[in-house]
Amino acid sequence: MKIPTLNDVIADAMKKGMRQWASGVSVISTRDDQGQPQAMTVSSLTSVSDNPASLLVCINETTRMASILKKGQIFCANLLTQEHETLSNLCASPGKQDERFEEGRWHLAATPRLADASAVFECEVDSVVPYGTHFVVIGKINQVYLNDVDASPLCYWNGGYQSLNLSK
Repeated sequence: MKIPTLNDVIADAMKKGMRQWASGVSVISTRDDQGQPQAMTVSSLTSVSDNPASLLVCINETTRMASILKKGQIFCANLLTQEHETLSNLCASPGKQDERFEEGRWHLAATPRLADASAVFECEVDSVVPYGTHFVVIGKINQVYLNDVDASPLCYWNGGYQSLNLSK
């Protein structure tokens, strides 16, 4: 039996604590070196600055997306609505790569983007910082697509999707 180290104990407590942090869900999309569209679900996305307009996303170093973004590919951060739960699950599931672009209304341009996302940020990779098991990718925003979507955002909390009670 392995005796847990202090780092193991802290890591486990951190994971349990972070489950209490509600977050929006997005899908990062791009193309690989062969021009094939790629997408993955992320919940670690945040704005960095408005000058220059930028955001950051944290990507596990073992994912296909990490190896693509490290090369500086243009990518889109697609903000999901509750209607995108199936898409979010597909993009989070290993082995479902071929199905990811069959769900949702994708605009498969040079950089794939979700046409019915609440907002899409097209970014060029500005910086990649390795940290622990992840890469922090800072993207400089080149284009913003805002959609007049009357839907609640897809939220993740405590290990599952949650609904927001939005009163207008």
